[in-house]
Amino acid sequence: MIDLQVDVVLPCLDEAGALPGVLAALPPGYRAIVVDNGSSDGSPEVAAGLGAKVVNEPRRGYGAAVHTGLEAATTDIVCFADADGSLDLADLPRLVAAVREGADLAVGRRVPTHRGVWPWHARAGNAVLSLLLRSRGLPVRDIAPLRAVRRRALLDLDVTDRAFGYPLELLIKAQRADWQVWESDVSYGERAKGTKSKVSGSLRGTLRAIRDFGKVLAR
Repeated sequence: MIDLQVDVVLPCLDEAGALPGVLAALPPGYRAIVVDNGSSDGSPEVAAGLGAKVVNEPRRGYGAAVHTGLEAATTDIVCFADADGSLDLADLPRLVAAVREGADLAVGRRVPTHRGVWPWHARAGNAVLSLLLRSRGLPVRDIAPLRAVRRRALLDLDVTDRAFGYPLELLIKAQRADWQVWESDVSYGERAKGTKSKVSGSLRGTLRAIRDFGKVLAR
């Protein structure tokens, strides 16, 4: 089944090397909205040249890019994915189907395709946060880098974090709002060559993300 149209928000910071493969992997009926977050490697030009809608967000931060993409989207259901090539976008229709069948939020649980894909420090941090979420009554095992949700519902949820804490705040607010959250395993592979994760690519990045997560948990 081909979806009539679903917008896919792709936050982007220096992902020129990944974008050709990422955009080519979009299923039929899925439209890319690449939100450039200050790239210096020509990412916006690459994305535009490949037919993606490009939106600029000068405020640095994952949450800022995601929110700007959400505002730019026009379809009822909107998906979100990393633009680094690590996720298999063929998994998106399964998440969209779950939302159409009644889930308020459908999220992907990353399953590494081989050893070394997910650094220990990032994997450990994700495990701790997931445990905290489950203790609050939300049955998830990942912070959901791949997700599908109805656009209007997400805007109404009013997620305010504009940094790395955005996915965590989204899940916490979803639990408080009694949303039905559906989680499914999704493939998690290597990033495209020439790109580097802003979180798991270094211990510093992971610690910065943990700082942002801590701010969200303290609210």
